Parts: sequence; structure tokens; C-alpha cells
Amino acid sequence: MKRFILPVLPDKGGMLRLSGKDYHYLVRVRRLGPGASFPALLPSGEEALVEVRGVAGGCLTGRCRPRDAEGALREEAALRGDEALPPIILFQALPKGAKMDLILRQAAEGGLSEVAPFMSDHTVLRLKPDAGGTEGGKTERWKRILKEALQQSGSGIATALRSPCSEEALLGYWQELRERYPRAVGLLMHQDPLERGSLHGYLSGDPELVVLAVGPEGGFSPEETGRFIARGFKPVCLGNTVFRTETAALYSAAAVRTILLERISWMPRNPNP
Repeated sequence: MKRFILPVLPDKGGMLRLSGKDYHYLVRVRRLGPGASFPALLPSGEEALVEVRGVAGGCLTGRCRPRDAEGALREEAALRGDEALPPIILFQALPKGAKMDLILRQAAEGGLSEVAPFMSDHTVLRLKPDAGGTEGGKTERWKRILKEALQQSGSGIATALRSPCSEEALLGYWQELRERYPRAVGLLMHQDPLERGSLHGYLSGDPELVVLAVGPEGGFSPEETGRFIARGFKPVCLGNTVFRTETAALYSAAAVRTILLERISWMPRNPNP
């Protein structure tokens, strides 16, 4: 189900007012009017239901109330199996042009928990801080893209975005994640088979977290591959074709998510429960 991500918190009485692009989306695109209700997420991430009270003068007025713990959104997540999945994080080497826009949209639609962009050995794009303090002004744009994709797809997972960083900082973050999630699995998506492990094999140990590392155009350098493997990443080759970087991110995430969702059907069962 589509849900709207509220840009502001309601006042003490539970009322809120939305204008500009938010008004256009809800009233002109979604065609919501007085009496209609729509599911939403508060800036804190809590689920809410907004009842439209009025749409006049380019402003939507609504009353916001929290969804109870057994609300429909959680029921939908349980039906999809989302609640049983471990978080999936994408370590994405920065690609050229607008490819990152597509990768972020697909990440949100695919239910990934987080995207962590980084500058790899073969990264061409180099981000520099602008006057507003963001890397090349792209970070805020990427956050807007994620928000739009989440609203359009109705994903029950609010995909987060980390600020772009160096490979060294990224691997430091990976070490932090491993300390928090001892059963974390790191998968290095590589176009050449470096070992005979399989996705099913890597994901059969009830992982608490799955991290996918995808390279830029040209893939990972041999030195970079060695550094990831030395930190515990497992190289995975998906087929005998070479994927574009934006395709590799989607294909890898879809494969991992499908295997995790369907593991109840392929995991060996204990004959003596």
C-alpha cells in the first residue's frame, strides 16, 4: 500500500497542514478530498493515519493519529514476509551520470534497508562539498528520490541513505556492522568466479544482516577485491554475463531477497524436531 512520508510533525492537537509539492501530490495526483484517509510515516518513522479535513487555498488540512501496533501496515508486512527478513544493505560504488538515481529508486522498491555510496578505485565521479555543505548537492537530491520511490512503491521499509565516503571509511563501517551483527554476511558481487560458494550456501546460516557490495563501471580493481575479501566479504558471480552497475545492484538485491523470502521452502528441515 502506498504511504506518504510526512515532512513535518503534527501539532499538539494532531493537526497538520501540507502545501506546495505535498499538496499537489495528495490532492492533484492521489485525488484525496475531505473525508478521505491515507497511511503515512512520521519523520520519526512511526506509522500514522491522516484523515483529510479540508483542501482549500493550496493547503491540505488533516488530522493525524498513530496506527496501533496491530495496524494494517504491519499485517501487510507480515503477509509479504518482510518482518522475517534480515536487513539488506547496499554498498554501491558511485557510478557516472544519473545512474545513482535509478539505483536508489530500485533500492527503495526492493525493500533494501540502506544504501551506502562510496568512491572505489574505478570511480570516475568525485563529489565535492558545495556551498550548502552537501557533496556536490547530490545527497539531498538522492534523499528526495528515495522518498518519492518509497511513497510510490508502498514499501514497508524506509530505505536510509548514508553520505558518500571513501572505501576505507566504508570498510570501517562494515567492521562496525559486524560487531553489531555477529552473523552478518558480506557479499562482493564480482563478474568473475573467484570461489565456488553459492548464494544459497552463504545465506543458509540464518544471517542477521546481508551487505551487498557492487562496483562502478569497470568493476572492482584486483587490489580492491583483495581488500574486501580480507575483511570477510564472499565473492559471488551471478551467471556468465557482465552486468551494468545499475543492473548488478538490482539483480543482486532481487536474488538475495527472493532466496531469503523463500528459504522456508529450501532450508533443510530437522527430521527430529
